[in-house]
Parts: sequence; structure tokens; C-alpha cells
Amino acid sequence: MEEYVGVKFKVEFLRKEIPSDPRIEQLSYWCRKFHSSGLTPVINGKSMGNLSFRLREGVEEFITTASGLGPKESLGAECFVKVIGCDLGRKIVYASGLREPSSESILHCRIYEIREDVNAIFHGHNSAITKQADKLGLAQTKEWHPYGSIELVKAVEEVLDKNDFIVMTDHGFISLGRGGKAMEMAGLLALQKKEMLE
Repeated sequence: MEEYVGVKFKVEFLRKEIPSDPRIEQLSYWCRKFHSSGLTPVINGKSMGNLSFRLREGVEEFITTASGLGPKESLGAECFVKVIGCDLGRKIVYASGLREPSSESILHCRIYEIREDVNAIFHGHNSAITKQADKLGLAQTKEWHPYGSIELVKAVEEVLDKNDFIVMTDHGFISLGRGGKAMEMAGLLALQKKEMLE
């Protein structure tokens, strides 16, 4: 797995405050679940993967895990960041929070922009899923790209279509949730794929 070196975009904080939303508790639950299921492995003290939910229909604003977190087994509200928007061309993420947002914030922002039906994005890592994407008949990017890169965003765009589960070649996966129970859908979908290989 590629070594984590931090975010690869500029963060402009519009406000320095802990995000407040009752759904953060549910996102924290899924962070714990992904951690205990081995879907956000800890490498060199950093938890790989990031989870988010859309704040409201029609906008790309979302709450996501902060960048560079340790194990996702116990996260308070201060470990989450509100992303207010992204400038893809200038590689800027506009945020509100106390920490930098997830290193894949631009990817999340772009998916929310393209797929208005998606209300949750869970990005995790599992070598069995990644290696057996073909066996499972999963949508997959054509080639490897570094995490947090515009190239990775574009590679996902190419296979996004109406797929709710996408493998990023030699990297990880994204599980998408729709509707009112989006986080539950994204979480259960990822767990289902893992269980199919056990």
C-alpha cells in the first residue's frame, strides 16, 4: 500500500469549529465497524480509508473523517470535518473544522457532484476485495493512481456510472450509499463484499 504523506491539496478553512450534526454519531459507528472488520487497516499508526455523508440534497457539502487519524475505533466529533466545496482545477478544498479533511476529499466531492443519488461514500482497504474484483464482477479502475490525486479522481469518474461499489486498482474500494439510509447501505455493501471472500 502506498505510504501516507498527508493531503495533496490546499485546505482553506472558512471556519475553525467542530462540525455539528446528529448523523456524526452514525458515521462514527461505521468508522468503528470498518476498523473492527479490518476495512480501515492501521499502517504506521495511521488508519487507512475515509468515510463521509452528504449534508443535504442538491449540494456537495459533506462531513468526512479528518486526515491522518489513528485507529478509527473511537472518534469524537473533533475527528470529523465539514467540506464546503472543492476547486478541482486549483486543488483547493474549502472546509470547516479543527483538522485537515480526508486526503480523498476531492474524490468524495466529485462523486457527490456527479451522482446526486449518493448520500454516503465509504472508502476502505481490503486486499482480498482488491485482488478479486474480477471474480466478484466489480467495477474497477483501469490502472493504479496515487491516493489523493486528480488522476485517481478521473479514473473513478470513468467507471462511476450507476455503480455503487468500485475497486480502485491496487489501492482500495469505495462503497456508495443512496437514499435515507445511505450510511447503512454503504457500510453493509462493503461488509457483504468482504464476507463473500471469507
